[in-house]
Amino acid sequence: MTRPVVALTRWDDAGDAVRKAIELCDGLAGFRSTDRILIKPNLVYWDFDLPFPPYGVVSTTAVVSALVRLLHEEGFRHVTIGEAPLPVPASRGREIFRALGYERLRDRYQVELVDFNEEPFVPVPFGEFSLRLARRALEADCIINVPVLKTHNQSVVSLGLKNLKGCLSKGSKVFCHHPRLPLDHLFPRIVEHLPVALTIIDGLFTLERGPGPTGRAYRKDLLVASRDAFACDVVGAALMGYSAEEVPHLDFFARRHGRRPHLDAIDTRGEELATHRFRVEYDWEWTEDDTGPAGFRERGITGIAVRKYDDSLCTGCSTLFNPMLIMLMAAYRGQPFPNVEVVSGKRQIAQPGFARTVLFGRCSCRLNRDNPHIRKAIPLPGCPPDLGQFVTLMREEGIACDPREYVRYRHYLFNRYRAHDGFDPRLYDFHP
Repeated sequence: MTRPVVALTRWDDAGDAVRKAIELCDGLAGFRSTDRILIKPNLVYWDFDLPFPPYGVVSTTAVVSALVRLLHEEGFRHVTIGEAPLPVPASRGREIFRALGYERLRDRYQVELVDFNEEPFVPVPFGEFSLRLARRALEADCIINVPVLKTHNQSVVSLGLKNLKGCLSKGSKVFCHHPRLPLDHLFPRIVEHLPVALTIIDGLFTLERGPGPTGRAYRKDLLVASRDAFACDVVGAALMGYSAEEVPHLDFFARRHGRRPHLDAIDTRGEELATHRFRVEYDWEWTEDDTGPAGFRERGITGIAVRKYDDSLCTGCSTLFNPMLIMLMAAYRGQPFPNVEVVSGKRQIAQPGFARTVLFGRCSCRLNRDNPHIRKAIPLPGCPPDLGQFVTLMREEGIACDPREYVRYRHYLFNRYRAHDGFDPRLYDFHP
C-alpha cells in the first residue's frame, strides 16, 4: 500500500519554501487551470481594540501570499480566499483582510476575498446530526487548507482538520461544542464533505497553550504540506511533540477511516522531522481541586472556585475566559473571596456550599436555571457574556475587578515579542 507523502521544508524570505513543499508532495496533482480554488487560512479573529500578537494565532500573510503568487504563476485564475471569523458581535472579516494586507494581495493577483459569514451556509447531513457549511467551500473544485502550527487547550492541536471548522456557520460552530457529544468526534468529520485537495501547515511560528494570543509563540520557520489532510496533521502534531494517539480527534479520525496513525505509515520528505521536534504544552495547569488555574494557588487565592473549562465551552466564551481570570487574580487583596463559584459551558452543574454562583454565558444560565444548590445566582446570559456586566456585578459583591488590569496584561503579552527574535509584523502584511 502506497504511503501518503508529507513534505517538510524550511521557510525562506523569498517564499520559495512554499513551492518546494508543494513540489515535494506533488501538491497540485489533479488541479486544472479552470478549477475554482479556495484558500482557507486560519483567521479565526483579530483584536482591533487591544494589542494583538498574531504570531502562531493566525496564518501569516507571507505564506498565504507566496501560495497565491505560485498559483498565479502556474496559470490558475479562479482563486478565492475565504474564512468565517468569529462573529462577535458581528463579523469583521473584511477588516481582518484589510489588516493583513489581503486587499493589496487581491488587487495584485485578482483573487477574491470572501467572509463566509456574509454568504449562505448550506445544511449538510452528518448521519445523526447536520451542520451548515459555507456554500463557497462546498462549491469549490479544490480547497487548499492553510492552518497554523499551534496547540489548542480543548483539542490538543489545531491543524488542518480543526481549521475546517472555520467553514461552519456560527450556530454549527456552537453545536460542535455539544453538551453530550465530544468536540473531538464532531469537527473531524467536516473534511469528509469538502474537496480538500492540499493542506499547507504554516509553521513560521508554533504556539504553546493556544489557540489565542495568551499562549506563547516560538519562531520555527517550517512548512508542512500534503495532499492527505490526516497525514499532514499527524506530522504537524509530531513537530509539537504529540503522537496522533495523544490527540483525540486524530485518534478518532484514524479509527473512523481505518488509518494507521503512525509516522512510519507516512512518507516524509524534505527536512528531517526529528531535528525539528519541539514539545509545546497545549493546556494550562489547574488546581487539583478544580478551584482555578495554578496561578490562583501560587498567589494564595481562596474563597473562589473557577471550574476548568471543558470542550462544551464554545469560542465566544473561550475568548473571554482569560480576561475574567486575569481580572479576578488582580482583584485579590490578600483576603478570601466571598465564597464564589464560577461555572461555564454546557455541562458544568453548580455545586452546593457556595454563597454566590457566577453563571458564565447563556448556556450555563440555561443549564443551571433551576439548580437548587444555588443560593445567589449571578447570571451573565450573553452569547458571549458581557465583560462590562461581569465587572459591575463583581463589584457589587465586593470583588474589585478592573478591566485596566487585563489591558496591562495584553500590553505585556504584546511587548514580550521582539523583532530581533524573529517576531516580525511584516510577515502579516503584503506589499507588492
